Amino acid sequence: MKSSITYAEAHELWNKYITTPHLRVHMLQSEAVMRKLAKHFNADADFWGIAGLLHDLDLDRLGLDYTYHGYTTVEILREEGYEIPELFDAIVAHTEGVTNAKRNTNFDIILAAAENITGIITAYVLILPDKKVAGVKASSIKKRLKQLRFAASVNREFIYDIEKAGIQLDDFLTLAIEGISEIAEEVNM
Repeated sequence: MKSSITYAEAHELWNKYITTPHLRVHMLQSEAVMRKLAKHFNADADFWGIAGLLHDLDLDRLGLDYTYHGYTTVEILREEGYEIPELFDAIVAHTEGVTNAKRNTNFDIILAAAENITGIITAYVLILPDKKVAGVKASSIKKRLKQLRFAASVNREFIYDIEKAGIQLDDFLTLAIEGISEIAEEVNM
């Protein structure tokens, strides 16, 4: 078993297991946000980006049955020859509330917040006349967070919990928007 994974290997797995267009976009956005956050926390941007890219690797396989979401991603990664406990723990932990997993570390909290904020940002961009992330402000996203019917499936608790990991919500929102802006052309935003 390999105890690490390169970005090229992760990208190959993403291409192999994810075919649904909106999932592909969500996972790329999650990667971009995680990379921005890694820089903020002086962490390994490739490792954090890989966590964002692979966190939902099982969703095309599972369909709408989320019972084993996260756990099945870990199974896939093990079948592919990887054993990376920190990555596996965060992938499983991002499913807290859907599965019996718990977010225990700052990395777990950050991944869960990062992947959830992409839903709010995407929903907000879709209501803009030009459908572009350019010019989106953290204050606008913060207002939408308070509107529980807006992007209702997004777990706001996970987003607000980002402060437990040592970053203010406004800073997190700014970094998330910047991260997605950096890949805007790739994800058609």
